[in-house]
Amino acid sequence: MAKYGKSASKTVESAMRRKKKGTLKSGSGRKVTSRKQAIAIGLSEAREKGAKVPPRKSARKSSRKTSQSKKK
Repeated sequence: MAKYGKSASKTVESAMRRKKKGTLKSGSGRKVTSRKQAIAIGLSEAREKGAKVPPRKSARKSSRKTSQSKKK
């Protein structure tokens, strides 16, 4: 089974084109120059649209740590 849907890949592709054109902005409003950052923004936009994208790994890890510290 595919991890990412077709609409997600189109959103990432759009973000990559905007990065190449120089119009992609980060959350702080600065111009994005990093390829990885452009992909991350594209995936974030795809999540907002409701496309098939796995949840963020960082969000999962932080919730595990907090639950483990409460047990001790």
